[in-house]
Amino acid sequence: MDERLAELSRVLGEHLGSVPFVCSPSTVVEQLDQVHVIEQQVAALQLALIRQADGLGIAAAQGATSTVGWLRERYRLLPGAASKQVRLAAALDRECPVTAGALAAGAVNVDQAWVIADAVAKLPAGYRARADEYLAGLGGEFGPKELAGLGERVLEVVAPEEAEARALAALERAEERAHAGRELRLSPLPGEGRVRVAGWLDREAAAVVTAALDPLCAPGGFGADRGEPRTPGQRRADALVEVCRLATACTELPDNGGDRPQVVVTVDYDTLRDQVGAATLDDGQPLSAAAARRLACDAAILPAVLDGAGQVLDVGRQQRLFTGALRRALVLRDKGCAFPSCDRPPRWCEGHHVIHWADGGPTNRDNAVLLCGHHHRLIHHSDWKVTINPTDGHPDFTPPTHIDPQQQPRRNRYHRRE
Repeated sequence: MDERLAELSRVLGEHLGSVPFVCSPSTVVEQLDQVHVIEQQVAALQLALIRQADGLGIAAAQGATSTVGWLRERYRLLPGAASKQVRLAAALDRECPVTAGALAAGAVNVDQAWVIADAVAKLPAGYRARADEYLAGLGGEFGPKELAGLGERVLEVVAPEEAEARALAALERAEERAHAGRELRLSPLPGEGRVRVAGWLDREAAAVVTAALDPLCAPGGFGADRGEPRTPGQRRADALVEVCRLATACTELPDNGGDRPQVVVTVDYDTLRDQVGAATLDDGQPLSAAAARRLACDAAILPAVLDGAGQVLDVGRQQRLFTGALRRALVLRDKGCAFPSCDRPPRWCEGHHVIHWADGGPTNRDNAVLLCGHHHRLIHHSDWKVTINPTDGHPDFTPPTHIDPQQQPRRNRYHRRE
């Protein structure tokens, strides 16, 4: 054993034996301060020796797989503690000489040294020396937790322009991720008469939505009676619905499968008159007769009134190719893409002439079928055939022989709700 270390060990042992006889509080504090400094100095010496042992390959020479494994076995350490010692020794040697010197002087402790080394390692190489010096200088004032927070922002001190550029780049990446992750889900809850609304917006989009909702959800504003019985959440919900009402009432929205966006409520005449029974939205969701009657009074709502046989009596009056009344009649009949097994809703679909218009086919319900874009192209460019069954007026699809040699007509059963 080195004579100086042996002497240090002997002196420490003597002091340890004299602790029970120390009576003065000031002496206890003084000696505790001295021991703390010595502890850090010993730790600095230990880390320097570990770094030397690692560089000399002592672990391999003694049959160990690594310096971590050798320390763990020789000194009966936990694997994590041995690994941390090896990594801290390397970091202080390579990147943090100022912190290493402060530890050797007892000016910082091992926990502080580890926090500083970790913060320095995250920086570009050109800024590590200045960060090491800056953080080591704060060791006499701040503990490990505070130093960790300062370390996260150390680039702002040692290289403010670089920090600003990195922060801007990080913000742009975050905005790109937020935009890519945007979504909105409307999930009907069976049997509850409610729809769960959930989703994500990036900050820019959220600012637009907030700007539209805020004027409509102030206390005492739209939807409020005397006083303000609504919760903030209810006010926001009312405002969202009102914004959508305003949007559907305007003429600026793009066409939706050949028609401007509207809400279609299917209800038989007796239900509408007597308010007993249920109506149906165009996506198949049920609606009470009272709610259907309220919606029927709204200019943005187009009621499709049926008689007892389910025949369309009135679907409005608009004149366009597969738009207006004709399109709504197709939606009421097909309830979505009519191709077998397709579940795409009406808003994703367009009208298709069974007998092509260029071949003299008329534009009416008996020569039309509602198809999504994919199946519309398939009908035009494959051997699938579609006809309107004269018995009930619904479309039948005949597959090509390579799919069904018997070519049995098929129907979409997904949308059939009766």
